[in-house]
Amino acid sequence: QAQLAESGGRLVKPGESLRLSCEASPGIYNFYVMGWFLQAPVMVREFVAAISWGGGSTDYGETVKGRFSIRRDNTKEAVHLQMIDLKPEDSATYYCAARGTYSLSRSRKDYDYWGQGTKVTVSS
Repeated sequence: QAQLAESGGRLVKPGESLRLSCEASPGIYNFYVMGWFLQAPVMVREFVAAISWGGGSTDYGETVKGRFSIRRDNTKEAVHLQMIDLKPEDSATYYCAARGTYSLSRSRKDYDYWGQGTKVTVSS
């Protein structure tokens, strides 16, 4: 059974940057697609970003395009979500997810494994 662990969430001010990380056991190189989702209180879990095994293909949710960037390092067994120009509406718990098939997906139903989440709060 795969396990994912996110880290990096904390309180930041609007306009600041933050990097989230996700490590997997076994390593992330075992998963073709890695993704990030966010979930605010009483809201559905939303797609943030996804990346292919080699990193050559990425996809982003509309609200984060141009501000968030997903990267993966298969040798260091981690995937990162770099977030800049954070806004209060970005506040949520961010979840790392892994998918065992090739194609990127925005649907949470297509991901096989999930982490426990890391909380990001953007507030002045």
